Amino acid sequence: MNRLAFLALTLAGLAWGLGFPLGKLALRELDPAHMVLLRFIIASIVACPFALATKEARALFRSPPVLLAGALYGLAFVIQFEGLAGVTVTLAALLVGAMPALIAVSAYLIGERVTRASWIGVVAATGGAALIAGKPGSAGTAIGIALSLASLLIFLAWLLALKRVPATRSAMAVPAVTLVVATLTVLPIALLLHGAPPLALSAVAWSGIIGQGLLSTFLATAAWQYGAARVDSASAGVFINIEPLIGAALGIGLFGDPVGWPVLVGGLLIVLGSIVVVRGERANASHAADATHGLSID
Repeated sequence: MNRLAFLALTLAGLAWGLGFPLGKLALRELDPAHMVLLRFIIASIVACPFALATKEARALFRSPPVLLAGALYGLAFVIQFEGLAGVTVTLAALLVGAMPALIAVSAYLIGERVTRASWIGVVAATGGAALIAGKPGSAGTAIGIALSLASLLIFLAWLLALKRVPATRSAMAVPAVTLVVATLTVLPIALLLHGAPPLALSAVAWSGIIGQGLLSTFLATAAWQYGAARVDSASAGVFINIEPLIGAALGIGLFGDPVGWPVLVGGLLIVLGSIVVVRGERANASHAADATHGLSID
């Protein structure tokens, strides 16, 4: 059972990591908001049968925490990919590696216990993010970095909102409804910023959009909740770091992203610091479990 769980978590990390390079393919022909809208429409088409299947799932459309989580989720992706338009795939992916550290800080602020080992990881990951933001070289613009970091704060708020969603019997109820709400949130933003999205796109752009919708949104969520429900939360949390590693590797290998020593050293600090954070929370029922509250398959 644990072996299958770890395979599922690995799949989730790989799928999330593919989101950045797939997004770059779509951004060649689309504005970021349009790309995120089409991505969520694809994911919502797959999610709708789960969101509407039962009375319990449909009731989630009236739940304030679920509505808030969905709105934050959609908004975070819009801001993240507006930032991606101004930074390299590698830089955007590595900045995501600071997420476990942000979770640890938020836990402390709301009164949860954070271990000494976790604070060491927080300092390392924060220092890595500061190093990248301070000396990105040709890897990104100041506004791109600022938007990328701002999106992490919104993703953090999304995780906190998920802690308050109702428990459900269905494994897919909360993530499916969240995806639909996220799509409805992104729709007016995209229309207001750029009007109706163009649909006459190349096969390459559509492959990026469909890949994001099916792999980096829908599949990643399903695989993550399957694995995280079957192993201890600290072990599950380590797999978060697959996302920045995959994104950075593909950015360097496929897109030829420039990589100076600040990006390399900062990325290493972020990844190592994040691993220390999630491992340091082993005895504290850590935050990966919080992130999947309401998404359990049990």
